[in-house]
Amino acid sequence: MAKKDRKGERKTREQRKNMRVPELGYYIVVTDTEGTERCYFDGLHKELPESIWEKLVIKVVETKTADLIEKCIEFASYDPQYRIPWIVFDRDQVKNFDQIITEAERKGINVGWSNPCFEIWMHAYYGTMPNIPESWKCCSNFADIYKSKTGVEYDKADESLYKKLIQTGDEEKALKLAEQKHTQCIENGYKIPSQMCPCTTVYKLVGEINEKSIKWRNKQK
Repeated sequence: MAKKDRKGERKTREQRKNMRVPELGYYIVVTDTEGTERCYFDGLHKELPESIWEKLVIKVVETKTADLIEKCIEFASYDPQYRIPWIVFDRDQVKNFDQIITEAERKGINVGWSNPCFEIWMHAYYGTMPNIPESWKCCSNFADIYKSKTGVEYDKADESLYKKLIQTGDEEKALKLAEQKHTQCIENGYKIPSQMCPCTTVYKLVGEINEKSIKWRNKQK
């Protein structure tokens, strides 16, 4: 499928060939939520050095849970040589949670899953990933901590969500904590993501983006 330009017209192969290719990759992040993940990853991109914005692109696409893989494949098919596909979603009430992850990985799509919800990843910014199996309880618990740290109510659609997290929390420790929890689950014999709680693999995506940003900045010195 050919890519469309801003007027909705198909771009020719020559036009696409002349497009500037992001040096550090074009991340396609497909999620099934209506705000949180989009605000988080848009915020992450904005907090990168301005000079890197065109070199490392993050495009967030929202869709239904059942369409995550199909939509990710669709967007990644445009210039696949440099588009890096990810789906980001929660266990929450998703019955085929494990199956979606397995199928995505089989098709070459990276998965940033969270059990029970994305808020368990954001908990890590404040030094803890509590064992709360229910998504709504995890969200409520995070909202309390977030308000105590930031002084404002937690809003899933807050465009400055990521900025507040890095200002009041510790991203480096969050990455280490999430990796430790994931490793512990595997070492404890849990085989599938739905059994791993609290746990998330979102740290892999965030860590990869941060690592590329740091290496590029060091390269410019």
